[in-house]
Amino acid sequence: MNNEQHKFFLYARKSTDVEDKQVRSIEDQIAELCAFAKQENLNVVDVFIEKQSAKIPGRPILNEMLDKIERGEANGILAWHPDRLARNSVDGGRIIYLLDCGHLAMLKFPTFWAENTSQGKFMLNIAFGQSKYYIDSLSENVRRGLRQKVRRGEYPGPAPIGYLNDSRIKLVVMDRKKAKIIKAAFEFYAQGDKTLEDVSHFLAQNGVSTKSGKVWHKDRVKYLLTNPFYYGHFRYAKDVHEGKHDPIIAKKLFDRMQEVLKQRGRLRHKAKNEPQPFCGLLHCACGMMITGEYKVKKQKNGNVHEYVYYHCSRKSKTIKCKEPCIRQEVLDEQISSLLQKVSLPQDWAEELQTMLEKDKRESAQSFSAFVQETGEKIRVIKTKLQ
Repeated sequence: MNNEQHKFFLYARKSTDVEDKQVRSIEDQIAELCAFAKQENLNVVDVFIEKQSAKIPGRPILNEMLDKIERGEANGILAWHPDRLARNSVDGGRIIYLLDCGHLAMLKFPTFWAENTSQGKFMLNIAFGQSKYYIDSLSENVRRGLRQKVRRGEYPGPAPIGYLNDSRIKLVVMDRKKAKIIKAAFEFYAQGDKTLEDVSHFLAQNGVSTKSGKVWHKDRVKYLLTNPFYYGHFRYAKDVHEGKHDPIIAKKLFDRMQEVLKQRGRLRHKAKNEPQPFCGLLHCACGMMITGEYKVKKQKNGNVHEYVYYHCSRKSKTIKCKEPCIRQEVLDEQISSLLQKVSLPQDWAEELQTMLEKDKRESAQSFSAFVQETGEKIRVIKTKLQ
């Protein structure tokens, strides 16, 4: 069967990953492959274009093309190089498997020889392995370069607001205009009576907002206020490193900010159904547990009174409890009256307290004598050893 009798799918891919840059663009690949198809009299029935890395399996366009090949819609693939089809063992193994099963009859590359023979499949497998090795080694080199950059105190990422990435010197430099706003935002919140929403509006009033012109979300504001980058350090791989960039604020101001965040992060009001001292200890007359609840009463004259009530949890589906609620003060008096019946007389309690203090002093003296005796034995042993 000649090339004209085969149906080819043209596949072009360009990665968007920094570690997998392709010199030829999609347009260049298609132009070169179309010229090659015309030269070799290849029957191209469809074109598949994908903009995704081939490091990991799961590319939707490639899978769609291979599924169509399995259904018999074509029996050949035209690509610029084997690394356009796969840079991982899963996709490469599937393509070679299709050659073994006969679903794929031919692969054509302008820059690589690959026939559907044992030698051709062996060479194709080597090409896929070389592509994977190239990506793995390139990734290792990039990570090594980033680690070395961190050791030098250079931040290996996009600069946060208030700074700029200078492409000429490959360093992070201060944005003088926005740096003043960021410093003012730190000082604004450090007063202690401001909220994260207040900082969002403060930034928006000074020209710092989202791309759509909206105020920052409070989570983004909190990340800004806790970013060590602004006092001269930066986070990388869960560790904090000293940076070479100029700090916007002093470390003292940053520490004060963290204390304010910590204090303002605490709950000021108790939760509505927060467990009370008697919850889990006492039962209602119906047999269910009791629960506590806060009530706030505001008077017209402005006075505010807070009360704690206990009542049946009423979790039983069979028992309809009609017991009323009771104030905590009343419950305290009832429990105190019950405990009074089994409490010790005052003179007994004082005598027992005196005996307890005496035992405490005697125990302290006994322990002191024991420590002194043990120390003397240690000194004797050391003398014998010498």
